[in-house]
Amino acid sequence: MHKTCVIITGPTAVGKTAVALELAKHFSTDIISADSRQCYIEMNIGVAKPRPDELNAARHYFINSHHITDDLNAADFEAYALGAVHDIFTRSDIAVMVGGTGLYIRAFCEGLDPVPPTDPLIRESLQKAFDENGIGYLQSQVQQLDPLYYREGEIHNPQRLMRALEVVMSTGRSIRSFQAGGKKKRDFFIIIINLELPRDILYARINARVDQMMADGLLEEARGLWPYRHLNALQTVGYRELFEYFEESGDKEDPVLLSKAVEKIKQNTRHYAKRQMTWFRREPGIISAAPDPKQVIRVLSDILT
Repeated sequence: MHKTCVIITGPTAVGKTAVALELAKHFSTDIISADSRQCYIEMNIGVAKPRPDELNAARHYFINSHHITDDLNAADFEAYALGAVHDIFTRSDIAVMVGGTGLYIRAFCEGLDPVPPTDPLIRESLQKAFDENGIGYLQSQVQQLDPLYYREGEIHNPQRLMRALEVVMSTGRSIRSFQAGGKKKRDFFIIIINLELPRDILYARINARVDQMMADGLLEEARGLWPYRHLNALQTVGYRELFEYFEESGDKEDPVLLSKAVEKIKQNTRHYAKRQMTWFRREPGIISAAPDPKQVIRVLSDILT
């Protein structure tokens, strides 16, 4: 059998983890996470990290592998994941990757073009503008100067917005143009399966999962991470809204404000899921399937035999 990496992707809360675990069991192999936040040791509940028993069911790469002080990007993931997949191939013909960070998956599959050096003075001026005017200013500038990134990128992450702006202001090109260059040839096969659910069912699962996160202690987890809220890793749905709640409430219990924050988490997570669905539907060569491990295994068996 040819060495093959099976990538399970799809929107948040669709059921990727359960499918990946069943595939790892079926093929007696290991899992590489393609989630840009589950790699951080300090973030657990808010990133829907697999439970300890799930992590023990198969070896996982890129989960609990870094600290929130590590500023990672798609190029870092590409290098890490290529090393991981070749490590797995020393023991198995099949590797499983699972996650919903589209740019990370694209970097792994196709590679990234290096971004030319940017002017540090531009970065300093953007940081000052953000400090004075907030994220809304960055969003409006990105919408004007790099509409491609505005449509596809992390527009609620100030660090990513400033990076997009410094690239377009320094090079005259969208950062997306460097992320969509010529494809690198990999020495293994890749099969990408996108898990899908009807939107109303997916959104109901998202709402229920946020409620469960709160019940599991997300508020306390976010409070513990409050001193590090400026870090890029924490510009993340689920944490960002609770940081805003702490500021508005003076970190005093306020059920009304907390309820609004939870609803905002649900809304922003649904928006994120919608962007994920749009991204993966545009990617060529992706196979769609329901989040049913047996169905996915049948599809793979037909392809691999």
